[in-house]
Amino acid sequence: MGNVFDFVRENPMAAVIAAGEIGFWVFVVAGLVARYVLRKGRAGLVLLAMTPVVDALVLVGTMIDLSRGGEASGVHGLAAVYLGFSVVFGPAMIRWADERFAYRFAGGPPPRRRPSGGPERVRYEWREWGKCVLACAIAASVLLVLSFVVGSPERTRVLWADGGWLPRLGVVTGIWFVVGPLWTTFSGTEAKDRS
Repeated sequence: MGNVFDFVRENPMAAVIAAGEIGFWVFVVAGLVARYVLRKGRAGLVLLAMTPVVDALVLVGTMIDLSRGGEASGVHGLAAVYLGFSVVFGPAMIRWADERFAYRFAGGPPPRRRPSGGPERVRYEWREWGKCVLACAIAASVLLVLSFVVGSPERTRVLWADGGWLPRLGVVTGIWFVVGPLWTTFSGTEAKDRS
């Protein structure tokens, strides 16, 4: 346990990111409990609307750390990647949880399943990959702002140089493309759609 505290003391941004992820899910669960269990629709909506605020706080924490002269690390890059993916995939995660809460606590319809095959699955994989590209573009934009506006290129080299987060985003996008839409498009699977 001492190692965890040492890591957080040396990398306070790791604590900010962890708090952001925990805060995101706390607001999601609290919003859904308020909405479906307690039947407080407006309170649930307000709590769910707080999830983007959590993302903004992670970004602000990262910017403050770098603007005060902090040396960029992989954790700062992780904050940018977290922000990009949270902004793009966060609404879908909330919808996923909302469908399950509505089904369980409010007599809603069974949750939708992703398509298992056929043209619907191909469209689904291309759409998800497009979301990945958008998330990586947002993360890359944040990384560039952190590198060249908030910090200095010398202090933020780990974010954008070889082996940094910008090249990693390209690798993630490429791998997702190959195992997602490319594989689905050319694999020839014609499983029946269950949605």
